[in-house]
Amino acid sequence: MSVKRRDSKNRILQNGESQRPDGRYRYKYIDANGKERDLYSWRLVSTDKVPAGVKNCEPLRDMIRRVQADLNFGIVPDGGGLTVVQMCEKYLLTQNGIRENTRANHKTVMNILKKHPFGSTRIDKIKVLDAKLFLVSLQKDDGRSYSSIHSIRGVLRPAFQLALESDYIKRNPFDFQLKDVLVNDAVTREAISRQDEKKFLKFVKEDPHFSVYYDAIYILFKTGMRISEFCGLTLADIDLEQRTINIDHQLQRKGNGELYILDGQSLSAKTKTPSGTRCIPMLTNEVHAAFRNLVQNRKTPKVEPLVDGYGGFLILNEMARKGLRPMVAMDWEHIFKRILDKYNSIYKVQMPKVTPHVCRHTFCNNMANSGMNPAHLQYYMGHSDISVTMKHYVHTKTEDTRQEGLRLMKEGKLANFR
Repeated sequence: MSVKRRDSKNRILQNGESQRPDGRYRYKYIDANGKERDLYSWRLVSTDKVPAGVKNCEPLRDMIRRVQADLNFGIVPDGGGLTVVQMCEKYLLTQNGIRENTRANHKTVMNILKKHPFGSTRIDKIKVLDAKLFLVSLQKDDGRSYSSIHSIRGVLRPAFQLALESDYIKRNPFDFQLKDVLVNDAVTREAISRQDEKKFLKFVKEDPHFSVYYDAIYILFKTGMRISEFCGLTLADIDLEQRTINIDHQLQRKGNGELYILDGQSLSAKTKTPSGTRCIPMLTNEVHAAFRNLVQNRKTPKVEPLVDGYGGFLILNEMARKGLRPMVAMDWEHIFKRILDKYNSIYKVQMPKVTPHVCRHTFCNNMANSGMNPAHLQYYMGHSDISVTMKHYVHTKTEDTRQEGLRLMKEGKLANFR
């Protein structure tokens, strides 16, 4: 007859349990990887008290139940020993074919995580509350913007999802809505009114310094092109006779200043879609005239700058001692800011924020309110999904709705509602 093993309090110990000479309890088990592991605690059950001078700890049998539950679900103990940073690095290794600016964003996120204590925490220790408090601290304590934290969570959530699918954890602690936790301080890029658009263009056209940019800015307002698409336009893309604009590539800039081309061959499912490739018409004589002016006034460099085999860029920028190079999005962002600052320093009624992307929103909104067929507008904007066109780029306001109602009344289309 076998003798039951007992502890110092004469309690029967279960299989795998033992008590060390110093009074501490031990549980020995085999994990999901076949490795021998141990659990230790000064308490066998919740009613036990820890010895004097010893920090309180979880009862051994509570620990055993938690480990057994993990083993039953095939969960790798201790999150495989992976920290948040290590798990994110594993996730990023699975991200191939991404855009250069996305890769740069990932690098920024990893640098943030490596410097923060949260990044060195073991993944199985992270609970939903920990995840939320971490993001809140980034906003309140570190002063990071909503969009910046959105990018950080954009790496953490799929990384922890991969950990969940790999049986390292039982729940993804970042699977929650960011807007429910943080204050969204992001500035919404909205379309400006037709009146403000006219004022802005008139100011640019009449200003002795900024008038040189008028044709380009007019085109941005009246075609809705992405600024990187506009910067990538070459002479070969402009057909003044047929009045068409060929858009099949974008000019991008890396963090180190190096230029590169993003075209249909380099797009992945997680970037801009092939729907961005399109041939759009110059809708008005004024747009045609603006393109004609840019072509005729283009400076001819001694050596045409080439970027990934593309040359003859429509808009070139003078660089000190470096000749001419294609203008990029950042150049135009700075130009728009200088124009806006000067305008608002002159007039009491301030102009709302205007950027190259606001021009795109404004064009889409104007076309939608003018009655352009949604499918045609989707193609013109280069969107793969019409919901993007209608939800994110069409900003209907009270005045727009009133004008549309008046138009329908004049056309007699509201007769059935009288």
